[in-house]
Amino acid sequence: MKVSVVIPVFNEFQFIEKVLLTVKGCYPLDKEIIVVDDFSTDGTREFLINNKHLYSKLVLHEKNYGKGRALRSGFKEATGDIIIIQDADLEYDPTEYPILLQPILSGKADIVYGSRFLTTNPRRVLYFWHSVANKILTLASNIVTDLNLTDMETCYKVFRRDVLNGLKLSEDRFGFEPEFTCKVSRKKWRIYEVGISYSGRTYEEGKKIGFKDAVRAFICILKYGVLRLD
Repeated sequence: MKVSVVIPVFNEFQFIEKVLLTVKGCYPLDKEIIVVDDFSTDGTREFLINNKHLYSKLVLHEKNYGKGRALRSGFKEATGDIIIIQDADLEYDPTEYPILLQPILSGKADIVYGSRFLTTNPRRVLYFWHSVANKILTLASNIVTDLNLTDMETCYKVFRRDVLNGLKLSEDRFGFEPEFTCKVSRKKWRIYEVGISYSGRTYEEGKKIGFKDAVRAFICILKYGVLRLD
């Protein structure tokens, strides 16, 4: 069983080496690490080019498109049986891959969401209104998809590679999360959630998602969940 870890990266020089070392050493299964640099300008790109031993494949974007576009580029390169989405800032802990993979490896699930709220694991206490927005977006998504997720916006989405077959994804930024959720909900995939830890960071530490991304997420829920557009 081969696992493809897809890591979209934009200006993460402070964390990228530690992330890649952790992913590289964290799980005994056969795995490939696919890094997509989304036109970093802080030295991340140069570091990646000069440290090829830390990953399996590197995709370089010619301009900054956003997380969704970077993920699509990574998915095209993935050859594993299972795909894991990993952020490059260590808010999410790669050592928890066994927890995320277990429902799929045991034959129970096709898709697994790592929930920051369905857990007793450590979670850094940060922005109240971010958590409110997250819960509202998750509720809105659940209403139109008839799922009962607790954390639709989570980075940790793990799925069998064949989930991508016939799945047309088009959102370039953080709209990927509701778009993916709305579109997989139309299929008969078995979706599970598992609890994960979360080490959120502040904007001073490099957090990128903002208010306009929350607005876009609502638009995506309407577009792909209510109107069911492709």
